[in-house]
Amino acid sequence: MNDPFAELRTGFTAAVSHELRTPLARILALLESAELDGADVQTLLEQARAEVEQAGTLIDEILFLAELESGQEIVSLGKTNALPLLEQVVAEHEEAALRAGVSLRAEGDPDVDLPLRPRMVRVVAENLTENAIRYAGSGATFTLSIAPGPILTASDDGAGVQEDELPRLFERFWRADSARAGRGTGLGLAIVKHVVAAAGGTVEATSEPGRGLAIRCVFPQ
Repeated sequence: MNDPFAELRTGFTAAVSHELRTPLARILALLESAELDGADVQTLLEQARAEVEQAGTLIDEILFLAELESGQEIVSLGKTNALPLLEQVVAEHEEAALRAGVSLRAEGDPDVDLPLRPRMVRVVAENLTENAIRYAGSGATFTLSIAPGPILTASDDGAGVQEDELPRLFERFWRADSARAGRGTGLGLAIVKHVVAAAGGTVEATSEPGRGLAIRCVFPQ
């Protein structure tokens, strides 16, 4: 009997292998460079350490996404008042946002709950915020907002995304050409989509180049 998910699993395994080879190759190159005469060993080791941390983050996100897809990670368990958690996430990312030249805000209805565990609200908010810090561009303002519906919206007035790239925004490991030099894993928005979908919600993205990106997460009441 044919396994309908075999092709998907094979593709996922191949993508994981490809994504892990890249930081491992860079680590090896940095360590080999450190053995050369006159090399700045300390700088090269610091760069290698950063690559190890990046690979660790990638592995953690791959495992988390696998748990979501298998149903092992429980997403919905009661309801969580959203705005206080959104404000916490924004506060925790202020330093990184300052370095990137991005302003962060959290706003909305303080009485709105999301049908998610607190940890899952945080996962969604963190991935949306980190995506904006990496890719919105210096001078942009990013806003996490919560409204009755319930609807969670993440919007910025930054670089935006090409129209033909929007359908791929939530694919695992996919990054726009303009984002490939960044330090993201390519899994953040895929994780957002899986969490929202697991709670019975939907996610959509709208954008225009140079006029920002808006990601709208609509949950069942």
